[in-house]
Amino acid sequence: MPFRFVHTADLHLDSPLRSLALRNADLAEIVRGATRQALVRIVDLCLAEEVDALLIAGDLYDGSQTSMNTALFLAGELRRLDEAGIRVFIIRGNHDAQSQVTNELTLPPSTHVFKGRSKPVLAKTLESGRDVYIHGMSFASPHAPESLLPSFHRPAVDTINIGMLHTSLAGAAGHDLYAPCSVAELQAHGFDYWALGHVHQHQVHASEPFVVMPGMPQGRDINEAGAKGVMLVTVSDEGRLTIEERAIGLATFERMSLELTGISEWSDMLDAVRNAFLRARNAYAADHVILRLTLTGATPLAWRLRRDGDLLQAEIDNVAAGIGGCWVEKIELDCRNPDAGTGTVMADPVDELAALVSSDVLPAHGYRQDVRAAVEELLQQLPPELRQLLAPDEAAVERLAFDAGVSGAAEVLAHLHGSAGGGAR
Repeated sequence: MPFRFVHTADLHLDSPLRSLALRNADLAEIVRGATRQALVRIVDLCLAEEVDALLIAGDLYDGSQTSMNTALFLAGELRRLDEAGIRVFIIRGNHDAQSQVTNELTLPPSTHVFKGRSKPVLAKTLESGRDVYIHGMSFASPHAPESLLPSFHRPAVDTINIGMLHTSLAGAAGHDLYAPCSVAELQAHGFDYWALGHVHQHQVHASEPFVVMPGMPQGRDINEAGAKGVMLVTVSDEGRLTIEERAIGLATFERMSLELTGISEWSDMLDAVRNAFLRARNAYAADHVILRLTLTGATPLAWRLRRDGDLLQAEIDNVAAGIGGCWVEKIELDCRNPDAGTGTVMADPVDELAALVSSDVLPAHGYRQDVRAAVEELLQQLPPELRQLLAPDEAAVERLAFDAGVSGAAEVLAHLHGSAGGGAR
């Protein structure tokens, strides 16, 4: 019989909501429970496929926010595997090291948590007589600036060796440097499969031997967009490895851009949105597709879309609800009047004012400073955790100020345009 296992990482169980755009209470509840549901589905997959083991390459928890309730839920899911005779191998990642309950929970006897020193564990002996060993290493500290690779044992002759490592490799966008090493160094170590964790995007870095980052099984906000899953790995009696990605995520976040050029009627705009949502709903197997919609293009509706933002939100939410399993996380507008920027003489005084605002007001240093001061004052009224989310550094404050200036000017001009045109809300 072959040796089969599921490889996952970065579940971040019960991590707090990270998106201020999840204003819908039902949607927020779905996202809040999605990380737990991902673990349930992983366990279900292990049971259905009758695998030998589940490998979790770090960051089960989400740092210091974790409660004992989270840990008890984890223990309950691991007991399901224990009762089925499926072993679990866990390494602790940087977020696990921050958890206050990491060292307090009693796990089932079939669960092995690697400590701070690499020690191979026999996982199975194949019918050919070849042994399969799992190697792993955990850290008690959230920081690991040096490579852990030198601490791993070398592979024994005529055995299958699977390494578990929580690492940023040579570096990844949006991730701190953690236990750095190169793919080439991992390949040279002699293991047959490296079960990695830490970077939230799926990637098979190499296949001879396999160096695999499974990505997180469930995204938590729009910055963790795309379908999520785990790896199902088979080691044949001859020692040949095959891998297969399996979808797991309850909800998929996606960015969607919809071009409105040539559309002049509100009803036609909603039809275009509905068709785009249907395509997105059919493209993903997840139970829920959560979209950030950006409306672009040159359309006479540009001013009305901005002026009637509350109506736009309500109508598009209604379109999504009619499809089922489709949600709108946020709507962004990047539309313009068809005559804007053409160089033609503009008879509409509001259009002339818009051109003046764009060319003279928005770029002005004094205006930018005033907007930034207003943004900084508003930030001080927010709780510290929200300040950190919105403005982690000075560049983020500058971006907030710029976006506020541009969107604020667009809102005012949209209302002026509506008033000048006699449009009713």
